[in-house]
Amino acid sequence: MVSDENSVWTQRFRSASGATSRLVCFPHAGGSASFFFPLSKVMPPSIDLLAVQYPGRQDRRFEKPVDDIAVLADRIAVALEADRDDLPMVFFGHSMGATVAFEVARRLEARGITLADLVVSGRRGPTAQRQEWVHKLGNTALVEHVRSLDGTKAGVLDDPEIVRMVLPVIRNDYKAAETYRYQPGPDVSCPITALLGDHDPQVTVDEAKEWAAHTKAGFDLHVFEGGHFYLNDHWPEVIECLRERTASAS
Repeated sequence: MVSDENSVWTQRFRSASGATSRLVCFPHAGGSASFFFPLSKVMPPSIDLLAVQYPGRQDRRFEKPVDDIAVLADRIAVALEADRDDLPMVFFGHSMGATVAFEVARRLEARGITLADLVVSGRRGPTAQRQEWVHKLGNTALVEHVRSLDGTKAGVLDDPEIVRMVLPVIRNDYKAAETYRYQPGPDVSCPITALLGDHDPQVTVDEAKEWAAHTKAGFDLHVFEGGHFYLNDHWPEVIECLRERTASAS
C-alpha cells in the first residue's frame, strides 16, 4: 500500500504518478478500504484509485465508529477537500457506501467541487425509504443476515474471534444506513449510474430508479444477475463501467 500522507480517511494502494483522473471508492456496511484492493490492481495507471477507510476497522480499529451518515459524510468531505488537486473525480459506492458517496458529493458540490460521475451500487435511491431494524437484531440473527448476503469470504463468520471483532462495526454501520433520512436540498449536478443485482433483497429495480430524481444530469441503470454482492460475479463488467466513466472524466 502507498501511504496517503494527508488523510487517515483514504488509502492509496499504488502510486498516483501520471494519473489524469481519480476514482474514490466507498465501502459497504462492515466493509473496509481493502475491499477495493483488487480493483486497484486492474485500473490503468491514468486512474488514481482512493479507497475510503471509515473509523473502527483495520488501521482505524481503535477509533470509535460513526453511526450517522450525515456526520460521516461531513468528515469525509472535509478530508477530500483538503487533499484536493485538479484531477476530476468519480465516486463509486456499494450499498451503504453509495449513500455515503452521494452525501459527500452533495457537500463537495456546495463547496464548488462537482464530480464527473457518481456510480451507486446495490442501494436504493435516497428517498426510497424502508423501515429496517437489522441493527437491533441479536448477535446470532445479525450474523445470519450478513451471511445471507454472500458478501463475506467463506468461513470468516464461522470464526468466533473474528465475529467478536467485526460485529460491533457491522451493527454500527447498519444503524447508520437504516436510520439515514434524506434531507431535502440541492442534489448533484453530475450524472448518476446505478448498478444492482436482479434479486438483491436490499434494493429493487424501482427503488434504484429513484436515483434519477437526485441529479440534474443524466441517469443510467445497469441490472446484473445476482444478489446484493452481484459484483463478486461481475467484476469485469463493473470494472469496465468504472474505467469508462473515470477515463472519460480526464
